[in-house]
Amino acid sequence: MKPLLITDCDEVLLHMVRHFGVWLGEAHDIDFAPNGTDFSTSMRRRGDGALVERETMWAMLDGFFPAEMERQTLVPHAREALAAIAQVADIVVLTNLGDHCRDDRIAQLATHGIAHRVECNQGGKGAPVARLVAEHGNPVTVFVDDLEQHHESVAKHAPQVHRLHMIAEPDLARQVARAPHAHARIDDWREAEAWIAARFAAGLTADAASG
Repeated sequence: MKPLLITDCDEVLLHMVRHFGVWLGEAHDIDFAPNGTDFSTSMRRRGDGALVERETMWAMLDGFFPAEMERQTLVPHAREALAAIAQVADIVVLTNLGDHCRDDRIAQLATHGIAHRVECNQGGKGAPVARLVAEHGNPVTVFVDDLEQHHESVAKHAPQVHRLHMIAEPDLARQVARAPHAHARIDDWREAEAWIAARFAAGLTADAASG
């Protein structure tokens, strides 16, 4: 049975925040200055400096995906790391986008040389991670994501999964502490590949390794 890597996409495989900010300025006259992972306090209208309402924030994200996805660029070393990991493991990209974006995400990743199964999700990732692990026969699994709430969700629903916190955008990474529910924080794919490979080589689930 092959081990399993379940990885997020935005700010893990592809840069998103920097390109989203440029687009907000160009298309909507909005300044975007991330101060952590909560975008609701990061967007201000240039005319009066007012914060963008949360409902409008979600509408802006819906405007970026999928129409502006071609702006996104590959995180350094992500493609090479996944290619190496794919020699020994199955890989699933679990991305929090609407289901209507799935084909666009698959095509987008393919243009960057990444061709693996893609699953869209809304809300916490713990339950879908648990389903994917069960579907693959409960192998040793590593989960990679940039958001703490997803590590907390996976810790609750699939505690046997190794959890790696990664934020590939340097400006954002400096502002965000390691997720408390993650086993490790690594923001560079060269180091992350080695960490993931070590978990797979040990052959122990996270709960067994900690026990």
